[in-house]
Amino acid sequence: MGKDPTEIGVAIRREMFGKETTDRQIEQANRFLAPMQEVVSRYCFGETWSREGLSRRERSMITLAALCAMGRSHELRIHVKGALANGVTPLEIREILLHTMVYAGVPLGCDAFFNAAQSLAEEGVDLDKI
Repeated sequence: MGKDPTEIGVAIRREMFGKETTDRQIEQANRFLAPMQEVVSRYCFGETWSREGLSRRERSMITLAALCAMGRSHELRIHVKGALANGVTPLEIREILLHTMVYAGVPLGCDAFFNAAQSLAEEGVDLDKI
């Protein structure tokens, strides 16, 4: 019998976003938010991010493009940090956003760039050296 998908998902979240952030989100979830945290851990990370066929690095790249296209700034900022943890370089992040903005729209792309720059700077990346 394999590991529980929720346990796998929590482990992946900790590797991508840090133990402190992941555990805080789960522990601080009230009765209303707890089911959402369960879905994120179990289905998003435990059953999807853990699948064979794509690496976490490739999944991060796809996720950044999708979040940019949907204009999901908050989630994009979080996943920029996860992408770095999964081996995506700041240059690749820039190119993913440029490519996506051509197809999804310039306003969404600009928003994604500003949010990605904020996350990269918070992670200590010198934006003038990319």
